[in-house]
Amino acid sequence: MIFSELIQAVRDNPNGVVVPASWGQGRAVFGGMVAALAYEAMRTKVHAGRPVRSLAISFVGPLAPEVPASFEAEVLREGKAVSQMFARVVQKGQVVALVQGSFGASRASSINVEAEPAPEMKGPEACQELPFIPGVMPEFTRHLAMRWGVGGMPFTGSRERDMGGWVRFRGDVERELVTEVHLLALVDAWPPATMPQLSAPAPGSTLTWTIEFVQPVPQLDTHDWCKYRARVEHARDGYGHAAAALWTPAGELVALSRQTVVAFG
Repeated sequence: MIFSELIQAVRDNPNGVVVPASWGQGRAVFGGMVAALAYEAMRTKVHAGRPVRSLAISFVGPLAPEVPASFEAEVLREGKAVSQMFARVVQKGQVVALVQGSFGASRASSINVEAEPAPEMKGPEACQELPFIPGVMPEFTRHLAMRWGVGGMPFTGSRERDMGGWVRFRGDVERELVTEVHLLALVDAWPPATMPQLSAPAPGSTLTWTIEFVQPVPQLDTHDWCKYRARVEHARDGYGHAAAALWTPAGELVALSRQTVVAFG
């Protein structure tokens, strides 16, 4: 199933979503897909005109591919402008992810602070693409393309704090406007920013993830390359803390992201 088909599946039947193995990442479903499905389940219960402002995601356990899962969304509170939402992802009676979302309508304000400029990096045509190699690369990378432009590759023993480059959906995805649900996949496509510091392959995972969206979402389509950069702010005792951002090809800020990751190497 391609991305849009899975998003439609959670709209049609949120209590019986089966994610195929082609969206796997090791023994689990790709975290960006889990977050995207949970977000979509929440979004369907929010009033029109209240776009998502932020999501806080806790990955409690692995979501197994090819096994039905429930994406249970509820309204915690609805104010005059903001809806506070919650989603629980359950599989085989166990909670595997929790998501809290804040959706808010625009309001008048005298505050207007422009985003800091996007980092300079080589264009996607000049950057090395990570090919999808069955059995070597995570399965979900058959759907998402990344081109390395900043920092070292995973498991190269790099001591650089920054990592990033360009990301987009591969050609099997229908060309359509990018929404927040697509952005969740694009931002999470990248490996933890601590992985380039390892000298040999070792498992790692995201413990918590917070993402904030610039509204309205700048106009992009699913075949556009987006610029991404993550920076490791601190890492010790098997845990790393990284901040990241995603920009349009023209340098417009799209989303801000923070992750706490677990590294086993």
